[in-house]
Amino acid sequence: MYMFKYVMKRLGLMLFTFSIIFTMCFVLIKLLPIPTNALPGQDPEIVMKTLEGRGWITNIREGKNGVWEYDRVPIFLQYGNYLKRIVTKGDFGIATTYGEYLNMNLWEVFVDHLPPTILINIYSTLIGVPIGLGLGILAALKKNKWQDQLINIFIILIISVPSIVLALMIQFVFCFKLGWFPLTMSTSNDYLSWEVFHSTLPAVFALCLGSIAGYARGTRAELSEVLTGEFMLLARTKGLTKSQAIFRHALRNSMVVIFPSILGEFVGVLYGSLIIEKMFAINGVGGLYLNSITFQDYDFFMLLSGFYTLISLTAGIVTDISYSFIDPRIRMGAK
Repeated sequence: MYMFKYVMKRLGLMLFTFSIIFTMCFVLIKLLPIPTNALPGQDPEIVMKTLEGRGWITNIREGKNGVWEYDRVPIFLQYGNYLKRIVTKGDFGIATTYGEYLNMNLWEVFVDHLPPTILINIYSTLIGVPIGLGLGILAALKKNKWQDQLINIFIILIISVPSIVLALMIQFVFCFKLGWFPLTMSTSNDYLSWEVFHSTLPAVFALCLGSIAGYARGTRAELSEVLTGEFMLLARTKGLTKSQAIFRHALRNSMVVIFPSILGEFVGVLYGSLIIEKMFAINGVGGLYLNSITFQDYDFFMLLSGFYTLISLTAGIVTDISYSFIDPRIRMGAK
């Protein structure tokens, strides 16, 4: 019962937080100038009529010198119409200034670009988690020895160097100099083929290096603390070997903190990296997000901002709730 109340409370807070962030994004984006410039080959009147049809402007009229004039629809009236279209019609808008997808349904474009983003982040998680945990366990078991020092140096270097620099180094060394991988992701739609997997590895390595360092540091800290606990001494005095005490007790207790973060990363797998996707020419959601800002396509921006915000909040809830499943002694929401 306590758990149910806690989950309902967290879901309510998540929706409330999402509503505030989504509303702020909409209001702030609508305070910017409305892009009314016609692209090459476009009729300016059609552009204005499209914006009027989306509920952005009203009272369109041709002013002096052929300059079109209009009145802005009040922001909160726009917001009400926008939410009404989403709820009643599932209409997230059309691309109005994003030339490549002009007048195309935003939701369909978003869904088409989702698989590459999911793909590289799943690969990143599957590679980063076992390597990070393994390095952290080794560092804790060999604490203050040369193995521990070497792993600590690796962790410090990876955490200190920005991911953009790491990505550039991977591109230069493994793609350009050694030629082991292509510089960009394959354009094939067969996402489970070897060609696509091979072409995504540079981006995957660039993404998972930070995760490896983070998992290794967290695992080392937690396991080192558990190994010095009094219950470990008690386990040894009762006849358990060192290996048995470590695997039956130390690892299980240290993973109470580590596993929720892993689950959170699996839920937040759609995050990706906006810059990494752009650098490796991955035709995913990240590139859409950056280009929507460049082209000032506000409906595109709202859809993608809502997507990333919702994923972030969901990952936080899953991480919190998972504690009680990993360690039954934890009762979330209990007094």
